[in-house]
Amino acid sequence: MKILVINGPNLNFLGIREKDIYGTADYQHLLGMIGEKGRTSDAEIEVFQSNHEGAIIDRIQDAYFDGTEGIVINPGAYSHYSYAIRDALAAMTIPKVEVHISDITGREEFRRISVTQPACDKMICGQGLEGYLMAIDYLIQA
Repeated sequence: MKILVINGPNLNFLGIREKDIYGTADYQHLLGMIGEKGRTSDAEIEVFQSNHEGAIIDRIQDAYFDGTEGIVINPGAYSHYSYAIRDALAAMTIPKVEVHISDITGREEFRRISVTQPACDKMICGQGLEGYLMAIDYLIQA
């Protein structure tokens, strides 16, 4: 199975930013976890990260043409206001899982609503980096 993992703004700063919320593991650690999951599950997993909304939309649209069979996305702060990313996700008929490292439902008021989540089949939040692995498992079983 070909899976695309998309990380939005500031995810590349894992282990640097707000360690009390996002933990001390850095982005390379997350990439290692995802890579190992791909090897053990026999899935082809590509990871893409951008701090730019348009680049994320472009990558989602490219997935339509490149044989991607499932998307895991952590839109970061874009999840709370990017209707453009939401629309790009809605155009995709493959399974999609939104992931958030922290429990956005218990954080600041503005973080509690995800405009991108309705365009996804499932949302996993508050599970730390393990949420990515749970999302990959969901896609493999879908």
